Amino acid sequence: MSETMIPDFELPSTGGTPFRLSQQAGKTLVVYFYPKDSTPGCTTEAQQFRDLYPQFVDAGCVVVGVSRDSLRSHENFKAKQDLPFELLSDADEALCTQFAVIKAKTMYGKQVRGIERSTFVIDGTRILRREWRAIKAPGHAQEVLDFVKTL
Repeated sequence: MSETMIPDFELPSTGGTPFRLSQQAGKTLVVYFYPKDSTPGCTTEAQQFRDLYPQFVDAGCVVVGVSRDSLRSHENFKAKQDLPFELLSDADEALCTQFAVIKAKTMYGKQVRGIERSTFVIDGTRILRREWRAIKAPGHAQEVLDFVKTL
């Protein structure tokens, strides 16, 4: 696999401080893209990352979730699910486009554009180490944790 260097990015984040990739130097970053706050699959995925979060921290990881929802929606979702990590708002789809996670999907018989559930692991030197695309939420966070423990 060729080493892909991830360009620096900055997005609005829960907690009031913008998130910058360059400020995570030396840490492994888990970036998971999900379609929408407070929907069943996204809630399941967030809860699994929440429940395994202490193990991600022990492995030297920073975890962030990304969707096109507003910061207000993210803050509500984060509070309701008691998430210990930040959620990033990509309302203009810049990061979604960079990672090519916007896909045409069929919902209730209609074609819609949305985020394909995907996760990326970026090492402390901003090299992409692994990606998962079109994943199912159940068990996924554990699979990601198992991988980062090998780094």
